Amino acid sequence: MNRDPQETMMFKFRKEFSDTPKGILLSVYNALEEKGYNPVNQLVGYFISGDPTYITSHKNARSIIRKMERDELLEELVRFYVESHRK
Repeated sequence: MNRDPQETMMFKFRKEFSDTPKGILLSVYNALEEKGYNPVNQLVGYFISGDPTYITSHKNARSIIRKMERDELLEELVRFYVESHRK
């Protein structure tokens, strides 16, 4: 397909799944599980201490979890838990 070199191309940026709180948590959880860690214990350690070494670097999980503030991730967890357990 030939395009006019003067024509402006449109680029659509799709937000990565790992940029959402849900995506971040699931990506990190899966990476921890794959490495044989208890994901819940490791995430709790990270949330309490703020120390990223609780999170494996496998599949870039340590960098992924640092894309968002801990309080924002905790907020998502609490919101999900409460909403899924309301009558």
